[in-house]
Amino acid sequence: MKIILAISVLFILSSCKTKLKETVKADESYYTCSMHPQIHEEKPGKCPICGMNLIVVKNNGESITEGIVLSDQQVLLGNIQVDTIGKGKINNSTVLNATLTLDETKSMVVSSRIAGRIDKLYFRNTGDNIKKGDRLYDLYSETLNNAKQEYILVLQKEKVLDHSIVDFKQLVESARNKLVLWGMNADQIAELEKTKQASAITTFYSPLSGTITSFESHEGEYLAEGGTILKLTDLSSLWAEAQVYTSQLSGINVKGRARVRIPDIGKDVDGRIELVNPEIDPDTRINLVRIAIVNKDNQLRPGMIAYVTLDNHSSGALTIPISAVLRNEHYNTVWTKTGQNTYKMIRVMIGKEDGEQVEILSGLQPGDIVVTNGAYLINSEYILRHGTSTSFQSGNEDKVRKR
Repeated sequence: MKIILAISVLFILSSCKTKLKETVKADESYYTCSMHPQIHEEKPGKCPICGMNLIVVKNNGESITEGIVLSDQQVLLGNIQVDTIGKGKINNSTVLNATLTLDETKSMVVSSRIAGRIDKLYFRNTGDNIKKGDRLYDLYSETLNNAKQEYILVLQKEKVLDHSIVDFKQLVESARNKLVLWGMNADQIAELEKTKQASAITTFYSPLSGTITSFESHEGEYLAEGGTILKLTDLSSLWAEAQVYTSQLSGINVKGRARVRIPDIGKDVDGRIELVNPEIDPDTRINLVRIAIVNKDNQLRPGMIAYVTLDNHSSGALTIPISAVLRNEHYNTVWTKTGQNTYKMIRVMIGKEDGEQVEILSGLQPGDIVVTNGAYLINSEYILRHGTSTSFQSGNEDKVRKR
């Protein structure tokens, strides 16, 4: 009986000694490698991985699951900043491939309003720039010449037979309107009234400023009424035509900002969405979005490749600054403040981003205090103390996944 009692006393003493040793050990320092912090040794020596001398780390007895406690000096030197998270808006964007094309609303076809022969073209090269009012071509037209003579004759009869029963004013106006409809301007008609001399050749002028994009007729050719002579386009504005998949249409904000990047000249220009084609290509399921841009100094040319960035519809979501999220190939984490200088790592699932804010889909709740500046420093200190950051807290870890 005495033997059994003695053995029990020795067992109890041994157990107490073990607990005492573990408690002391928790307060003691350990040795680790600055390159491989997962190494924990009780004595100084060399790293078994890289051979570097181990450094001493004070073990303050913190529990990994409780996060990390920093000193006031560490918080100050690390410029640790926090913020209470809540609902915000995310304005993400879509980047599309595009091609610069002519602005069809500023293009026109110059055609002859009357049949005749082109006697002279004043511009001969595609790409020539024309100002409104510049001479374009001379036309010989028998029909127009007869109309000129008719107008002169009516003017002369009005002067001689002004008080007759015939209303010459109406006849003059009718003859004048015919000349206007066939392309003569007010100055030409005024000159005809003054000189009473009708030239066989009539000069026609450009109705707008622009660039010649093509010639359809040449000198010496006969034109039918409505025959095309050349095509003009005002290149002060262009279209960036971008292709967008049907699945992307619902997210695009047609009233939002569009940014057009032209890599050939390294330039960005602002634009506005002019048209979202209502018809979708049934084979490719691709739609066309047209963005109008200003062509300042005529640096841009139709046919250039462009990249269009379109704003998507903004959405209300739980958001935090992008700087608060730590990312690796397996998960995304943030550091939250749980007490005085006490921080805890949380694994989160992220959603949309807009360059400044990131959407949080799970892992955090409104009102949580998140580290917005200095998260990397806290994470480095955590790894230095515990070797690796593999333990996380989350409200629902089994649903957390990498985005």
